[in-house]
Amino acid sequence: MFRWLKRLVRRLVFVLVVALVGAYFWLLYFPPTLLMVATGYAAKMGCSGIFVSGREPADVYRRDIRPQGHPIFHITTLGVNQSQKSVTARLFAVFAPSTAVYREGLGCTSVPDGNVAAARAVSMPERPPMPELAADTPWPQGSYVPAENDPSISILLSDQALTGPGMRAVVVVKDGRIVGEMYGKGFDADTPQLGWSMTKTVNAAIIGTMIQSRMIALDEAGLFPEWTDGRQKITLANLLAMESGLAFNEDYGAVTDVTRMLYLEPDMADFALGKPLGADPGTKFSYSSGTAVLLSRLWMGRLTSPEQALIYPWRRLFNPLGMTSAVFEADEKGTYVGSSYLYATPRDWARFGLFLAQDGVWNGERRLPEGFVAAMGTPTETSNGEYTQLQAWKKTGDEARGLPADMFWLEGHDGQSVAVSPSAGLVVVRMGMTPRRLGYDPVPLVRAVSNVLSNR
Repeated sequence: MFRWLKRLVRRLVFVLVVALVGAYFWLLYFPPTLLMVATGYAAKMGCSGIFVSGREPADVYRRDIRPQGHPIFHITTLGVNQSQKSVTARLFAVFAPSTAVYREGLGCTSVPDGNVAAARAVSMPERPPMPELAADTPWPQGSYVPAENDPSISILLSDQALTGPGMRAVVVVKDGRIVGEMYGKGFDADTPQLGWSMTKTVNAAIIGTMIQSRMIALDEAGLFPEWTDGRQKITLANLLAMESGLAFNEDYGAVTDVTRMLYLEPDMADFALGKPLGADPGTKFSYSSGTAVLLSRLWMGRLTSPEQALIYPWRRLFNPLGMTSAVFEADEKGTYVGSSYLYATPRDWARFGLFLAQDGVWNGERRLPEGFVAAMGTPTETSNGEYTQLQAWKKTGDEARGLPADMFWLEGHDGQSVAVSPSAGLVVVRMGMTPRRLGYDPVPLVRAVSNVLSNR
């Protein structure tokens, strides 16, 4: 009997060893797609946090990657190559490697196909010189902001219940001046922060500058030569309102269209371009980061060369507004990720908000067409009033909740927001690492600020 047990144990051990070896080589050479999405996210966020925001690798891992909540990020490691300015993420320091590289002027990009040389071949041409912001000239024309905030605003910003968990920055602008700001531990006025989907609204404004210059029009259809079927009917206005009808799965937390596009596709726009129609254009709202990347492909294609396309945002938007910190990241092939990847300091996000509050006019010069900003605040019926005609958000019942009736929002993943009210001359920027599961809502903060400033 004991011999039989020994033989059974040996066989079980042999089977276990074979299974473990098989699992090891399976994970090593054929890692599941979900694992590649996880390490792709970690590599990209790690790279940008380190080389764009200038933070320490351990801090980025601890405060940006692990808080996402999925257990997989607790077994993810980051390998940082400072000389090559690259980050490779792996599971257990071995499996499912994903790499992201830093490109000067373009920030970081995921390299899902592993072709680092091809990714580095895309480079930012020489940009127009950044404006010099005089240290003794008040913001926004200069960089001077009084050290002391408005006392009544300071009291509000010291209330953690209003600013929310994981707050990294709050900047309040009233009538063109910063009247209050607060920064979380490890962050300050000079730290570029990721806007996530707030990038969509900036991308729309870039298109607005082209409309102003008559380089493109809202009613244009037949936008891409690849669309030879019913997609020919999709107009620029449909794309901007998220009413294109394209089938795109925006669910997060698994391998869906949005996570595949951001972390597994070297050419994000090409991936989105191949999506079929799921509804007639103009009839259905479907929030889609793929649509936003298509908008980048569209406006970049209107320039005379890829080099001119890469510098266009600085020439027509960032430099004129004094957004000297802006880093607009592109995918491996060189298309700006207009859905997600704009970094800027909170004060520069506030500059952009002020630009919208001023109806697209800056220093007396109109840079967006008349009515363009109003469309950013006009809700669409297909979204049940929650989204607007031009890549911005409306919070249902804003006026009933004590906010200006014309207020609209830039909003991004993990708690990023910019509230804009042109009538009140009010802009409130709130940034942080605040996953949705924490239930934070910026409305009470903005309402409290609005009430204090309007009751003077």
